[in-house]
Amino acid sequence: MVLIISGLLLLADGAITLLWQEPVTAVLALIQRQQIDRRYLRRPVSASERRVLASMPGTPERIAFLAREMQREVGTGDAIGRLVLPRLGASWVVVQGTDTVSLEKGPGHYPDTAFPGLGRTVAIAGHRTTYLAPFRNINELLPGDRIVLDMPYAHFTYVVQYTRIVPPTALWVIDNVGYERLVLSACNPLYSAAQRIVVFARLRSETPTAEAMSPSRAASAPHTT
Repeated sequence: MVLIISGLLLLADGAITLLWQEPVTAVLALIQRQQIDRRYLRRPVSASERRVLASMPGTPERIAFLAREMQREVGTGDAIGRLVLPRLGASWVVVQGTDTVSLEKGPGHYPDTAFPGLGRTVAIAGHRTTYLAPFRNINELLPGDRIVLDMPYAHFTYVVQYTRIVPPTALWVIDNVGYERLVLSACNPLYSAAQRIVVFARLRSETPTAEAMSPSRAASAPHTT
């Protein structure tokens, strides 16, 4: 009876993994996500930073300044923003880091790439079959689809350009290309790490939160994240 039950459980695990995602790591991911440090999602602006922001001529400069300051402060595994994929009906908290533990919490930002708002490549990796499988269906993203990154200092909207299947050694995908680009990557095909599926998207617009507005506008603007 024990062997029969064990066999049925293994078959059920395999069936759920094929149809949805691996259930054991999904439970572990839910536990991990409860432990994410989310303090930076509502990062306060210090008095010294406000003085610097007041001296800056425009919103892009203020966004870039806050992006650099935040990237300098966050630690591995900290929540940095929220990734929204409207076509897939998905929304995920993004953490800093692509190490094993960080990716168990959700999509992870490549530390060697920029934060949104700096005019460079922003790269995020995620699992497709384990740990809640946040990027399971990124193959369904089409050119022209919107991808939104909500950061404490601004909301960024990117538009999908194209998708490529590349070998794991294709480090060129996170190179800077002269404009701000978002790169989403995951293992490919499903249940294999033989390749990588990479979605490339170009920045269309950025909307500042109160912190990145001019001091006069920020005084009357609500805080949003």
